[in-house]
Amino acid sequence: MPHRLTCPQCQTDHVIRSHPQSPRERMASWLGIAPFHCQDCSFRFLTFLLKFNGAQPADRREHLRIPVRLFLSFSGGKVRDEGTVLDLSMGGCVIQSETQVHIDDIFYLQVAISDRDPPLEVAAMVRSVSARGIAFKFLRKSQDDKRLQSFIQSHSRGPAPVLAKDVAPSLSR
Repeated sequence: MPHRLTCPQCQTDHVIRSHPQSPRERMASWLGIAPFHCQDCSFRFLTFLLKFNGAQPADRREHLRIPVRLFLSFSGGKVRDEGTVLDLSMGGCVIQSETQVHIDDIFYLQVAISDRDPPLEVAAMVRSVSARGIAFKFLRKSQDDKRLQSFIQSHSRGPAPVLAKDVAPSLSR
């Protein structure tokens, strides 16, 4: 019987299938062996697809996204504005804002992930702009931010997303 896939390094089950990135991984994929990426410790590993219960297609994303509605303020250059984070991952986020930005612009983001703690602060670069929103890629290693990691882990298991109006006041303190 197939078992639940866990990371061989940290033993969590927060893994996603990735696209092959090296000649070794491409060769292995011909043999039914796929690359996976751990969301918690960033460890990348190969395993037989038959061992994994619930085969998932390869995702070009390296991090699991969670839907949220969080208040955010951002600034960069002469731009300073606010918005709402629609989804969040260890690697970036998508926000909704009326501000005009351009791909590769760099911003300093402050995301209110809790009404009792200071906002999460991170540097990010605009990856894309669409009708859905502005997609940011975090520039520093967000895996080092334990508060972000803890927030994503706790919300990836099903609790209701935090509403932007519930945490907005914490940024004005």
